[in-house]
Amino acid sequence: MVGTGNLNTNAPSDAALVLVKDTTKALALTTDCNSRYVFANPYIGCMIAVSEAARNIVCSGGSPLGVTNCLNFGNPYDPEVYYQFVESIKGMSAACNKFNTPVTGGNVSFYNQSPSGPVYPTPTIGMVGILENIDNKMTLNFKREGDIIYLLGKSENDINSSEYLHKICGVQFSPPPYFNLDEEFRLHETVSHLIKEKLIQSAHDISEGGLFVTLSESGFPGNLGFNVFMNSEMRKDAFWFGEAQGRVVVSIKPEDEKIFENELKGPFQKLGIVTANKIIIDNENWGSITEWSEKYDNAIGNYLSAEQARV
Repeated sequence: MVGTGNLNTNAPSDAALVLVKDTTKALALTTDCNSRYVFANPYIGCMIAVSEAARNIVCSGGSPLGVTNCLNFGNPYDPEVYYQFVESIKGMSAACNKFNTPVTGGNVSFYNQSPSGPVYPTPTIGMVGILENIDNKMTLNFKREGDIIYLLGKSENDINSSEYLHKICGVQFSPPPYFNLDEEFRLHETVSHLIKEKLIQSAHDISEGGLFVTLSESGFPGNLGFNVFMNSEMRKDAFWFGEAQGRVVVSIKPEDEKIFENELKGPFQKLGIVTANKIIIDNENWGSITEWSEKYDNAIGNYLSAEQARV
C-alpha cells in the first residue's frame, strides 16, 4: 500500500525515510545537486552534490550506503561542456571514495541545450542510506520553545554562488561556496554521534538560502520561531545568507547543554533559543514564523497571481 512505510508523516527529515517492513531498519533516500555550484567549478560543485546528499542522510539519522546518478549536460563535442563532464566525474569519484558510497548505476543525458546555449551542468546525485534502528530517526523541525539552537561547522565570510548573491544582488556568476571535504566528513561523524547519543532534538543542514532559510525551515512545521545572534565579525549577509558548506543547525534541550558541548568535535557556535513564534535576529524583530511560512509556501502562487492581475 502506498505510504505505509513512510516515517515522515509527523515531521520532515532532510532525507525521506522509508521503513523496511518486519524490521527495525529504515532506508534514507535523497537527491541533490546545485547546478550553479557545478557551473562555477565542476570538480568542487559535484563534490558538494555528493556531500550534501550524504549530509542529508546523516542529519536524518542514517549512514550513507551508495549512489546512483543522472548526469545532465550539453553537447559533449563542445570543449567546455566536455570539460564540465570530465571534472564532474572526477569530483564525484573523490567524494564517493571519501564517504565510501559506490556508484551502483545511473545515466548520462547529453545534448541538453537550445540555440541560446547548453543547460547548466547538472550531475544529480541520488543517494541511499540506512538507519539500523528507527529509534535513531532525526527530523529537521524545532521541538519546543526554550530549546537551545547551535550551529555546527565553520562559518565563512563567503556569499559566492548563493541565492542571495544571485537573486538579491544580481550577480549571476561567481566562484563556488566554501567547501572542504575533510571538514565535511568530520562534521558527519559528529552529527551521527550526537544523534546516536540522543543529545539533539533536531538537525537540518545549511544549503540554498543559507542560515536564515535553514532556521526558518526548522521552525515552519511546528510554527516555532527563533531568537538568535550573529556573535561574529563576519559581514551580516555572509553569516545569514552565505552558503558555505559543511554546516548543520541543531537544537537541544537546555538541560543537555553541558554534556552536548563536551561531546562536540570541531567548530560550533551557540546561536540562541527557540521561541513561541517570533523571529528575532540580533535584537531586531523580523516578524513571525507564520508570516515567513506564508511567503515560503505560497511564493509561486502569489507571483502567478500578481502576473495574471497585471495582464
